[in-house]
Amino acid sequence: MVTDSTASIPAGEQASAGVTVVPLRLLAGNLVAEDGAPGAAAAIETAASRGTRLTTARPAPAQFAAAYRRAGEAGAQAVVSVHLSGSLSGTVSSAALAAAEALIPVRVIDARTIGSGLALVVLAAATAARAGHGLDAVAAAATACAHQVRSFFAVDRPDALLAGGRAVTARHEDVRRHEATEPALRLVSRTVLELEAGRIGTVDRVRTWAGAAALLARSAAELAAGQPPGATADIVVEHVAAAERAHALADRLNAGLPQARQVSVVTAGTAIRVHTGPMMLGVSVAPSPAVG
Repeated sequence: MVTDSTASIPAGEQASAGVTVVPLRLLAGNLVAEDGAPGAAAAIETAASRGTRLTTARPAPAQFAAAYRRAGEAGAQAVVSVHLSGSLSGTVSSAALAAAEALIPVRVIDARTIGSGLALVVLAAATAARAGHGLDAVAAAATACAHQVRSFFAVDRPDALLAGGRAVTARHEDVRRHEATEPALRLVSRTVLELEAGRIGTVDRVRTWAGAAALLARSAAELAAGQPPGATADIVVEHVAAAERAHALADRLNAGLPQARQVSVVTAGTAIRVHTGPMMLGVSVAPSPAVG
């Protein structure tokens, strides 16, 4: 299994799932660093505090080629390579270019999501692989999860997402007009967004983080409750510099959702932080993968 560094995989599951992570590049002024490299997160925070524009860049195809080559040398007969939405990044295109030249079969999957949602797609594929399924079945498991996973997240302001063209629904014009007529709301509100089928759209604006957490909990509960009778859902709560809020949200979901097979908490990587800003709280929900 190969993925990229925007996958917010719960601690301990990356190694057990046999997942190799290819890092995106972080860009801030003259700074160019690999996501996850020592000191990269601190350097990004320093640049942000100075007002430097932050962004990310896709990995080069050579990085994926190296990952696929190492997998083959380690004995892999094939690779499933699962990446963030092609609507948000060219990462999946870089992976596809490398896959075309790989010495072993590589199936590249557009997960249509990012962060904790991407993690759920990766783990669905890993579950199928551990069950002994072949390339086609593992890729099918990833594709099925990619079409079912839903993510919601709250940010202080969606400026970075809007600037990068990543939040594109018409309702953002409504948000801007609302802020223009109520300047006080701009200073105190949180924007709750939804990521579905690779597209980011606005759900609502709320005044407090407590209100944002409540909306995230309701959204996750509705998705989990919509599972077929007897089915369960896996939920990942994700955050940037909001560990207390994230654990409180996870506890709330654990206590209130009998359909939840497991609720995990993860800290988002720096590539996610670049686009969401210094505070973010999110939740992703997907059907629990079948085992066997």
